[in-house]
Amino acid sequence: MPLNRRKFLKKTAATGAGAAVAGAVAAPSAQAAVAHGGHGHGGHGPREKRYSLTVLGTTDLHGHVFNWDYFKNADYSDAGGNAQGLARISTLVEQIRTERGRHNTMLIDAGDTIQGTPLTYYYAKVDPITAKGGPVHPMAKAMNAIGYDAAALGNHEFNYGIETLRRFEQQLGFPLLGANAVDAKTLKPAFPAYVMKTFRVHGAPPVKVAVLGLTNPGIAIWDKAYVQGRLAFPGLEEQAAKWVPKLRSMGADVVIVSAHSGTSGNSSYGDQLPYVEDAAANVARQVPGIDAILVGHAHQEIPELKVVNEKTGRTVVLSEPLCFAERLSVFDVELVLRRGRWCVESVAASLRNSASVADDPRITSLLKREHAKVVAYVNQVVGTATATLTTVEARYKDAPIIDLITKVQEDVVKAALAGTAYAELPVLAQASPFSRTSQIPAGDVTIRDLSGLYVYDNTLVAKVMTGAQVRAYLEYSAGYYNQTAAGAPVDVEKLTNAGGRPDYNYDYVSGLTYDIDIAQPAGSRVRNLSHGGAPLDDAARFVFAVNNYRANGGGAFPHVAAAQELWSESTEIRTRIAEWVTAKGVLDPKDFASVDWKLTRDGTPVF
Repeated sequence: MPLNRRKFLKKTAATGAGAAVAGAVAAPSAQAAVAHGGHGHGGHGPREKRYSLTVLGTTDLHGHVFNWDYFKNADYSDAGGNAQGLARISTLVEQIRTERGRHNTMLIDAGDTIQGTPLTYYYAKVDPITAKGGPVHPMAKAMNAIGYDAAALGNHEFNYGIETLRRFEQQLGFPLLGANAVDAKTLKPAFPAYVMKTFRVHGAPPVKVAVLGLTNPGIAIWDKAYVQGRLAFPGLEEQAAKWVPKLRSMGADVVIVSAHSGTSGNSSYGDQLPYVEDAAANVARQVPGIDAILVGHAHQEIPELKVVNEKTGRTVVLSEPLCFAERLSVFDVELVLRRGRWCVESVAASLRNSASVADDPRITSLLKREHAKVVAYVNQVVGTATATLTTVEARYKDAPIIDLITKVQEDVVKAALAGTAYAELPVLAQASPFSRTSQIPAGDVTIRDLSGLYVYDNTLVAKVMTGAQVRAYLEYSAGYYNQTAAGAPVDVEKLTNAGGRPDYNYDYVSGLTYDIDIAQPAGSRVRNLSHGGAPLDDAARFVFAVNNYRANGGGAFPHVAAAQELWSESTEIRTRIAEWVTAKGVLDPKDFASVDWKLTRDGTPVF
């Protein structure tokens, strides 16, 4: 269905409490969510009426329903004693609804819901929800059962394409919000911009709460193949400044923003877009009329962050619960009735820990069949490994397990370009040490083992780059290491992630040999860069096999986003690895491992 013709159906579910309405300018009618009433919590005299509202929030669920690690085939556990999954969140939500009053609470999410675990991959690709008569997405089932009021779009909602996203949206019993996800031609919202929920108060006017949904501008880069020419993603600050006054003029007493955007004010994509990636705190500072912001995207734990609005001097309260349903944000909003209007008197935020409660058996029972299917799928044996392969040291040593990824990418791209004018160009490939704990054990190799190696749903792209561009690319990548003087002690825990750069933004490049001299400042570290046993020719041309995140500018690596694209596909690299291993039958490092790079200090190897 063309996006600019999309109509948002009006759904009403009256409970005697009033209606909640989700709105978008593009829609002649409004999408509605179930609304519940509430009662004021006492008063301070006959002329002063008060009301207490609780807004609960999750974010970056990434397909976590159960406290289960599909990559380890066991209950999830970590050193911090955390627990994961919507089944735990459901227990916490029910506790708070009981404490505060079911009719005084609402539940929202800040995005990144349908990508991130084998569970979500299975229902996007193996048994897809888009098939005729296909299943209901497990995340839709769980969130509907828990009783969400709204969710914002995350960037990972777009990873499987618009059709999958729209089908998921249809399966939800609440609106999927994105005020700054607009039709590329009309610039009108392609999704509802907001939801308005009404809470009835005994003996006083109702309290109207608006939730504005904002998503991440980086979608235009990260999922360009799906959204280019169809959707545009303007900045959060600009769109909030447009919508918040409208919501106030519509009578909103409380304005909550659900933003799939962190608080740092920075962007991983540099200056490729004129819009900030992590803009939630900017929105709080710049846009008057917001009471609280549920923050997402950054995978950080922020119990409460207070930001003062520059124009009004009022405090805006932000909170980000830890990802994967490990935490639940709780906003306590206190209102007072003055001159016939409800005014927000205070907002406080805190977090609840999923590890403090047990799974809600209602949710685990609801989805046990889907869970069992996925467990069986990921435990399929596809080959045999002659040796154990691990990523434990892959951040600072050339690890054969990462060479497996680059070898598969090289082979796929060579096959794709066979018979073309580019078939004679040498193929280089990039890969990152995504996980510090992945392991492919000697013996039987399962889809689970290979999925744990490549945890993202990235796809493969082939681009043309020159030797000089590859040199600059490697130099940028080498900025991942902290400068360490020759002779100084080496602590591997302090060696990497310079400037906060995550592991997934450090790249190996196969087909070359080179040293990274960490005694040197960033920008002048790559030494002895060779191809085919000779110094790299800056004018030489190469085919670069690269994942779509990097190809579209993710991580702000130089040259690659603007490079000529020769070929791309929609099959996940993870699937290509499984196919390669299945075809070989035996996973032997001699078929893919090579020592391409090493860390040095003033020419002396670090390890």
